[in-house]
Amino acid sequence: MVIRVFIASSSGSVAIKKRQQDVVRFLEANRIGFEEVDITMSEEKRQWMYKNIPEERQPAQGNPLPPQIFNDDQYCGDYDCFFEAKESNTVFSFLGLKPSLASKESEP
Repeated sequence: MVIRVFIASSSGSVAIKKRQQDVVRFLEANRIGFEEVDITMSEEKRQWMYKNIPEERQPAQGNPLPPQIFNDDQYCGDYDCFFEAKESNTVFSFLGLKPSLASKESEP
């Protein structure tokens, strides 16, 4: 299983850049292996991301914005879902991973 974080490296939005950095830093700090997928220069990767986000998770208008998080081809969620999981100490479940020994999720 590979966690894939779809990002836009040349986003003009400071908010999007901060959200992307937040996800990446959290994964790095917790030694969770992941792959960054830059949709900026690849229409194919961008379209794959759009098509693989469930319809009920699509925005009412426009396209989904990065970061978007997948476990292989399984959609995990967007930044808001990630943030909620982080705040409730359920990121491993959110990502479809087994909790690490250091995680509060592993406590009974």
